[in-house]
Amino acid sequence: MPGPNEQQAFLSLGGNLGEPRRAMAAALRIIDADPQTRVSAVSSVYRTPPWGDINQPDFLNSAAEVRTTLSARGLLNLCLGAENALKRIRTEVGGPRSIDVDVLYFGGRSYKEPGLEIPHPRMVLRAFVLLPLTEIAPELELEGKSVAEHLAGVDQEGISIVEHGGNWWRQEVKAEQ
Repeated sequence: MPGPNEQQAFLSLGGNLGEPRRAMAAALRIIDADPQTRVSAVSSVYRTPPWGDINQPDFLNSAAEVRTTLSARGLLNLCLGAENALKRIRTEVGGPRSIDVDVLYFGGRSYKEPGLEIPHPRMVLRAFVLLPLTEIAPELELEGKSVAEHLAGVDQEGISIVEHGGNWWRQEVKAEQ
């Protein structure tokens, strides 16, 4: 359970350019270093086929649970700051990227503001989000069903675990082969 004044939030991390595993680990360390936020659980790393534009490299994806005293907008800004620190360049929606950090869920509340929509509007359709999230929060309820129930209804073909366990992000990750 969250501590006093803390909100439980879930993040999705991914990338398919450069060294995405290293970038996801660095993003989690940046988020965890914020005095108002702590990473409390992280899924395994999954290799997933691209969504939308399929003419791009496979992605690496993970999910994380955080506890924060930031607002939803403050957490989003922290995630965007981590992307910027890691030199994310935004070119096309759904296109290749070195790092992407999305706020999926924040304290059980809904937000719909310019640049901020929580719960993430398409997360229940995407195995690359649901599979890692199910690993750390299978009973989390979204749209009247658990994350695990949503996962059972989406195509998981082509997804595999690259690295088991949730501690992979704590140390500097070696260069990928």
